[in-house]
Amino acid sequence: MAEHEDLAVRLAPWTADDFWLLERKNEPVMTEHLGGPETAAKLADRQRRYEAMSAREPAAGRMFRVVLEPAGESVGSIGFWEREWQGEPVYETGWGILPEYQGRGLAVVALRELLAYVRAHGSPARETLHAFPGTDHPASNSVARRAGFVCVGEIEFEYPPGVPHPSNDWRHRIRG
Repeated sequence: MAEHEDLAVRLAPWTADDFWLLERKNEPVMTEHLGGPETAAKLADRQRRYEAMSAREPAAGRMFRVVLEPAGESVGSIGFWEREWQGEPVYETGWGILPEYQGRGLAVVALRELLAYVRAHGSPARETLHAFPGTDHPASNSVARRAGFVCVGEIEFEYPPGVPHPSNDWRHRIRG
């Protein structure tokens, strides 16, 4: 469990019971910087992928529900997954905190907790964790900075796939 001042969160592996959270994260206010809401079919596919991530080797990546403690309220999600970036094997991360819980530092606390998880369970072959928030998303860029990531620079990042978007490449060394 990670703490930030008086905030504490727990990362709970994604399950079939978490589809409601995926639906909440698909609302227009939550997808404004991600290309807009997904269709019902894409959302169902995303749910299947998130559940499958919980069933595989931890070093391959995970999706988590962010749980505010001690109340046990689900406040968002965070995850990491394998990818190749600029010819190197790395991890990528993404997060989202529900609107009614935003502005309290929960994403920073969750990202620090995720970093601890990746340090403990990640592959030694993947030395860095990257986040790619849009340059037009100051809140997510602030989360990466406050969690100790370093901005490597501005890039064109495709998200959703096929849609290039000006983004920042934030990097965090997992070890060392």
